[in-house]
Amino acid sequence: MNSFISRLPLAVNDLSDSSPEQIAASSSERLRTERGQTTAEYALVLLGAAGIALLLLGWATQSGAIGTLFDAVLGGVVSKVK
Repeated sequence: MNSFISRLPLAVNDLSDSSPEQIAASSSERLRTERGQTTAEYALVLLGAAGIALLLLGWATQSGAIGTLFDAVLGGVVSKVK
C-alpha cells in the first residue's frame, strides 16, 4: 500500500501530461494483461465453493440430515394435500 501511495503523485503528474487517447490506451492495455488473472481468480473461487459443498454434503450424508430433511419435506407436502 505504501508503494502505491508513494507513486501516486508521479502517476498524477504523468496523467496531466498525457492526452485522453494515451490514458485510454494505457488503461485498455492494463486490462488486457490482467484478463487471465481474473479468470484464475474465478476458477479458485469456484474450486473453493465446490470443496465446501463437498464437505457439507459428506457431513450431511453421514449424519443422516438429508434423510431427515427429505422426510420433513415429504411430510409437509402430504399434510398440505390431505
